[in-house]
Amino acid sequence: MTHILAIDQGTTSSRAIMFDADLRPVETAQQEFTQHFPKSGWVEHDPEEIWETTLSVSKQALRDYTPDAIGITNQRETTIVWDRKTGTAVYNAIVWQDRRTGDYCDSIRDEWADTINRKTGLVLDSYFSATKVKWILDNVDGVRARADAGDLLFGTIDSFLIWRLTQGDRHVTDATNAARTMLYNIGDGCWDDDLLDLFGIPKSMLPTVMDSAADFGTTTLLGGEIAITGVAGDQQAASVGQACFQPGMLKATYGTGCFALLNTGDDMVLSQNKLLTTIAYQLNGKPTYALEGSIFIAGAVVQWLRDGLGIIDNAAQAGDLAPTADPEQAVYFVPAFTGLGAPYWKADVRGAIFGLTRGTGPAEIARAALESVAFQTADLMTAMSRDWQGDAVLRVDGGMANSDWTMQNLADQLGAPVDRPSVTETTAKGAAYLAGLYIGAYPAPDEFAKTWALERQFTPQIDAKTRAARYAGWTDAIGRLTN
Repeated sequence: MTHILAIDQGTTSSRAIMFDADLRPVETAQQEFTQHFPKSGWVEHDPEEIWETTLSVSKQALRDYTPDAIGITNQRETTIVWDRKTGTAVYNAIVWQDRRTGDYCDSIRDEWADTINRKTGLVLDSYFSATKVKWILDNVDGVRARADAGDLLFGTIDSFLIWRLTQGDRHVTDATNAARTMLYNIGDGCWDDDLLDLFGIPKSMLPTVMDSAADFGTTTLLGGEIAITGVAGDQQAASVGQACFQPGMLKATYGTGCFALLNTGDDMVLSQNKLLTTIAYQLNGKPTYALEGSIFIAGAVVQWLRDGLGIIDNAAQAGDLAPTADPEQAVYFVPAFTGLGAPYWKADVRGAIFGLTRGTGPAEIARAALESVAFQTADLMTAMSRDWQGDAVLRVDGGMANSDWTMQNLADQLGAPVDRPSVTETTAKGAAYLAGLYIGAYPAPDEFAKTWALERQFTPQIDAKTRAARYAGWTDAIGRLTN
C-alpha cells in the first residue's frame, strides 16, 4: 500500500504526517521550537533547531511505515543563508514576520514599487525574502565577500531542508516558494536580474526553480532511499489540499497568520487593491496563478492570550471564553504585533485594543481577539471582490478552523457560507498529494477534487444591519491606527 510522508515545517512547530493511499493521515508527530525576538519587530528562528525538530518528527512518523515518497511544505519567505560546503547557517533564519528592513523598503518605494509589483506580483515589503537576504549580506561580518566568492547559498525553508536531506546534493525550490522571494519574475518564470542587482544578491546563491511535483532529490537519512517529489509553500499546499483547482475557488488557512488564496487560473491578475499576485501551483511547467491576501496575526493572537497575557491555558479556551463575553461591550482588538498586512501594508503600525471599560475582562478580550480574525478576513474578501468578479467558494483550514465559534463568527461577519472540510490538515495533505502525484500514486487534479468532503458548512446567523455595525467599529479602530 502506498504511503507518503508529508513534512510540514511551520512558523511555530515542525510536523510530519504519514498519509495512506486514500490520503488519510495515519501517523502524526509534532514539535514546537523556540521563537526569538531580539528587538522590537524582529523575529528569528535557529536553523539548527528547525532541522533537528524536522528530522525528529520525520523519524517518529516513520516508526510503523516506509514511505514511497516525501512531500515538503513550509513557512514561506523565511530566509536562511548557509555555507555551501558545511551547511552551517551564517545567521539565524529571519522569519517572514520580521520587520527590520521596513525603513529600507520605504527608501526605495518611489523608484521601485511599481517595477517589483509588475515583475513579481508582490508589494514592496519587508515580509518577503529579498530584503532579508540583503540585510544578512550587509550586516553579518564577512558574509558579503563569501557570497561574492560563491561560497554561500540562500534558500527558503524548503530549500534548506532539501539541501540537508540530500546531504548537499540538491539546491532547489519550487515555483510557489520562489514566487515569495521578491526576486522571481512570475510572468517569465525565472530569477530576475534587475532585482538581483537592486538587492545586491549574487545569482550563484539561488536555488534551481522546479515544478511543485518534481524530482527534488533523494534522502538516505530516514532509512533507505526515499525520493522527495512534492514541494509547495504552506499556503499554496493548503490550496492544493483543498482541491482549489478551478478559477474562483478560494481557501483561507488560519494558522499563525491567515492567508486567503483565490485561484485565477491562467490569468496573472495584478491587484488594484494591495493584494498579492502569486503562483498557486506549477505542474508540467505551467503555472496557475492566484490572488492572495496575507494577515500576519491570526492564531498568533490566541498564542499571545496564552503566553503574553496568561488569561488562557490553551488555545481551545479562547473559543470557550468568547461566548460568555458581555454582548453590550464593543471591544475591538487590532493585533498588529508586527504591522498590518493586506490590504493595508503598514509595517510601522502596532497592536491596540479599543473600547476597554472597568467591566472588560478575559472573556471580552478573548472575543475581540477571535473577532479580529473575522474582521481581517472581511477586509481581504472586500479587496478580492474588487479585483475578481464572481462568487467565490470559501473553504477553511488550519488550527483555528477547528473552533466552531470562530468559524460561525467568520460566516456572520462575511455574510457568506464557510465550508470546513472533513480533513483540516490540508497543508500537509497538499504536500503529500503533490509528492504522490509525481510518482503516480494519486489521481490527476480533476479526479482528486472529487474526493474533497465537507464536514460542516457555517451559514450567517446575523442580519445585515448588525453585521455592518460591527464592521464599522472595526474600520474605526483601524482608522485610528493608520491615519
